Amino acid sequence: MSNYSIKDLEQLSGIKAHTLRIWEQRYNIIAPKRTDTNIRTYDDRDLKLVLNIALLKDHGHKISEISKLSLDEMNREVIKISDRQQSYPDQIHALTISMIDLDEDRFEKIISTNILQFGFENTIINIVYPFLSRLGTLWVTGSVGPAQEHFISNLIRQKIIVAIDGQVSKQRPNGKTYMLFLPEGELHEISLLFASYIIRARYNKVIYLGQSLPFSELEFAYNVHRPDYIFSAFTSVPSNHEVQPYVDRMASAFPDAHLLLTGYQVVGQDIEVSDNATVINQIQDLIRIAGT
Repeated sequence: MSNYSIKDLEQLSGIKAHTLRIWEQRYNIIAPKRTDTNIRTYDDRDLKLVLNIALLKDHGHKISEISKLSLDEMNREVIKISDRQQSYPDQIHALTISMIDLDEDRFEKIISTNILQFGFENTIINIVYPFLSRLGTLWVTGSVGPAQEHFISNLIRQKIIVAIDGQVSKQRPNGKTYMLFLPEGELHEISLLFASYIIRARYNKVIYLGQSLPFSELEFAYNVHRPDYIFSAFTSVPSNHEVQPYVDRMASAFPDAHLLLTGYQVVGQDIEVSDNATVINQIQDLIRIAGT
């Protein structure tokens, strides 16, 4: 079971820490534990409770009414809202709950329902990506445990792989060839997989090299296929001081390809790129390039 600070609850739920303290005192609706130095700490049940309260409030329930509900009554009302409403924030909230509870059945229902409603691509862009951004914040702060992170990440990864497997392998007459890879040591594959889906959906050819690829092997594959584009995502590898040399090495080694670079180590950083490189700041940038 994970431990959360009041700031973690604020970031996840959107409810200010000051408001949470007032609810604790006025309604006795949350009962945090306290450390030896009197600092509030919360567990998974507290986090789920606050997330449920946030959803109910967003749908017109008053906190005075919510405080009178039992946990079972609150959960039933939240499930009804999640099943009925198809707004993106509600679905991101529901995904967060499924992660906390390690509830695969709930995850499957959320994703399947939204794919039917919005389509696969829109579901990933508008629900899964914002959820992953929230998850990244919690992971960095230590608020989410490895089991929860691995559980939800692998389910999302499986969904994208299945979607790719169902795509028609067809290249349009003016389609381009894209080579996709992650640097050696980089294992965060979801963004690379979804990039493959996006590119294939626009009837381009994809050479998918996957995770943790040594640079020498990238050079080998490049010489075999001579792709028009090389796409990579730098999430944790290379490290900060190694990113610029790595990007420079790519530009020098593959002067005839256009480099598409994304990930936490590149986006919003002071990385200098050559004329044959573009930083992909958001998924719409890749959609635009892949569609031309």
